[in-house]
Amino acid sequence: MDRFTALNQAYKKKFSFVFILAVRNATKQTILSSFEARINHSKQREFEECITQIHKIAWMRLLAMFKPAPTGFLTCHVLDTASGKPADGLRITLKKLSPETNDAETLGEFVTNDDGRLNGPALKGGDFKVGFYEWTFYVGDYFAKECLPTAGTPFLTEVPLRFGIDNPEDHYHVPLLVSPYSYSTYRGS
Repeated sequence: MDRFTALNQAYKKKFSFVFILAVRNATKQTILSSFEARINHSKQREFEECITQIHKIAWMRLLAMFKPAPTGFLTCHVLDTASGKPADGLRITLKKLSPETNDAETLGEFVTNDDGRLNGPALKGGDFKVGFYEWTFYVGDYFAKECLPTAGTPFLTEVPLRFGIDNPEDHYHVPLLVSPYSYSTYRGS
């Protein structure tokens, strides 16, 4: 609390306005880290960041007040970068996370098709909700099936990928590019 109080006082002295941060879903460390980084901003840059934070707060409040149209959906695509092809036959699970209780509800198990994709959205309509989710990609089984060389103790066996859905009316495409020794992801389209 002492660190927070000191940062808050320094912030008010430097900027002459209050620190604004959308704290829903933020941890104590997230708040302190944001304070520590933003205290170094110019007044103009910090003002712009405050406006961004106000936008986030307004967005979260609107989501709580109005029922969104059930138009959003979640898709996935896995590419085997070691072989240069789609990762077909790769098992994936999807869980909805509850950060407050550390619980996870399994929503589905899937296997990628010949194009490395699911045969349809993993979530859609009313099941596609704001929140935190986790894909688990069982890449070790896939590498063994494909006879890809790995170490005696494989570097990767499962790739858990946590992500958030903020807009239930959008398409969230979460691809995985993977080899026996690396992986990357991004929000696709």
